[in-house]
Amino acid sequence: MNDSTYQLDDFALTLPISQTARITAQQFANQQANLEKAEQVRLNTLAVWVVNDYLQMMDIPTDLQASDSWNPIMRLCGDVADLELPSIGRLECRPVHLHQQTCSIPPETWEERVGYLIVQFNESLEEARLLGFLPSVVSETVLLAQLQPLEAFIDHIWQLRQSPVNSLVNLSQWFAGIFETGWETIESLWNVPELRPTYAFRSVETLELDALKQPESITKRAKVIDLGIQIHNQPVMLIVKISPEKDRQTSIHLQLHATGNQIYLPPGVHLTVIDSSGAIFLDAQSRKSDNYIQLQFRGEPTEQFSVRVALDNASVTEYFQI
Repeated sequence: MNDSTYQLDDFALTLPISQTARITAQQFANQQANLEKAEQVRLNTLAVWVVNDYLQMMDIPTDLQASDSWNPIMRLCGDVADLELPSIGRLECRPVHLHQQTCSIPPETWEERVGYLIVQFNESLEEARLLGFLPSVVSETVLLAQLQPLEAFIDHIWQLRQSPVNSLVNLSQWFAGIFETGWETIESLWNVPELRPTYAFRSVETLELDALKQPESITKRAKVIDLGIQIHNQPVMLIVKISPEKDRQTSIHLQLHATGNQIYLPPGVHLTVIDSSGAIFLDAQSRKSDNYIQLQFRGEPTEQFSVRVALDNASVTEYFQI
């Protein structure tokens, strides 16, 4: 046993991996095109799950469903192992195998991350060890001996909670053609076969024709929202349309659509707008045969609000500023 392993053992924390975690990781892995990608997704999913369990034990709020690692499109397109910490930012959870002395950090994760937790797995995948933490990285490979203890991570998160990373979606910048990661054109998402809606009474072509008839002043983007097993492993699509008003206000139109082979939204899905004080401003709930639900309102410049998509105990929240 060398010195670096001894030091890691000094502050590593061992946690069990639940059967639910392993089942979820296997489901995500089964969606991949080859064995190498499947193994990457399996370990990334387990790393995020273990870190999520740890943060919940420490009473640090998380939003698993809002993380790119829980988005099937992002999993397919990148090496993502992030966990959303509301009002703080995204934490990267990188997996390593037993006896590894280094950890690979993909360059696409070097920005928009509030830190990196390294999670070590044994071959049985029945337990994991949180080895340590780094606040930032500038290299694709980091030495595990460089990791800081978990106590330093908790202090780091506490400091960020006092001065959080700006994770708001800035709608004013949308008018200038600047869009945050994860917000795609509606057409690009519909071009993914798994997401293209199969509405009983309206074809995608009809919806696209309607979009062409809309005024050029309307700016719109969409994001895939995955509520996991609560919504039959079929993500929904949140569409945000904005347009300027004469009185300097912005008109905001929200739609939540079913995707893929799910013709209707599950009954009881809530689309909720929450104002800056935390109070519910608007709410819509899907009924038995709703293809989509929608809300529309206007807001003032710099006004902040959040949009929550929820079904039973699962929810995803997006934060906005006009």
